[in-house]
Amino acid sequence: MPTSTRRQARARSLDEHAQTPPGSVSELQDVSTDAIVDQEMQDDGQPVEEEEEEEQEIELEPFPPPGLKEISSLASWTVSTAKPGNGVAALRSPDTSLFWQSDGPQPHLLSIHFFKLVSIVHMRIYLDFESDESYTPTKIQFLAGMGVHDIQEFAEMSFEQPTGWFDVDFSNVGPVEMEEDEDEDAPRVVDWSKQPVLRAFLVQVRILENHQNGKDTHLRAVNLFARDEAFEARKERRAPKRVEREVLVRAGKMGGERKKAMEGIRLASWMMEPELR
Repeated sequence: MPTSTRRQARARSLDEHAQTPPGSVSELQDVSTDAIVDQEMQDDGQPVEEEEEEEQEIELEPFPPPGLKEISSLASWTVSTAKPGNGVAALRSPDTSLFWQSDGPQPHLLSIHFFKLVSIVHMRIYLDFESDESYTPTKIQFLAGMGVHDIQEFAEMSFEQPTGWFDVDFSNVGPVEMEEDEDEDAPRVVDWSKQPVLRAFLVQVRILENHQNGKDTHLRAVNLFARDEAFEARKERRAPKRVEREVLVRAGKMGGERKKAMEGIRLASWMMEPELR
């Protein structure tokens, strides 16, 4: 670089330094010092507000629920109307982003015909107001029977802005036994042997109203469950029933003293009832 050019560059830098306000240098030093302190605090592991916000882990429920088996595949599914590509196949898919969309006047009907008499103890549906909006059902009837001629309503449910899985009310089927001493924080364990049983060949879902008086509807999933007898058998094998009986011992120093003897009784596999699959 020529000497004259070096002199001009040096003079320009001196002029810029002279024009800088006296407080700006200290401010820059303070900012850099604060940044260094913040970095040191993070390195030392001290709490930082942003790091304190931990993402909540979503606990996935087991499927099917313990003690139940899904029997949806044992039936023939039909709908009153459907848009092309949004029929029974989309409704039966395990992917809840797919849905059945009706294409006709209300009420919209979903009929589930079983090829044999089934004992249903649990039923649930999946709705998504955030995605469906005016297509979201707000009033649904549930009916069951031996056929279309003797079908009867056993539940009616109303919704406002539903999102997620919703259990169908079985209180009209029979008394629902609830444990009084349930801990609210403890996971809910249902004894399905004490729940009402809906015996039917035909189950029908009748959608009467939609959000904001929408015409067509979206239904994303329907599951039906029966008791899993194999689960109960496995549970009994892991923890066999114990029969308690008193034995009176009258010999020696222990005469007149009562002892309790625990004896394990286990059923053989050939003694169990066969399961139809």
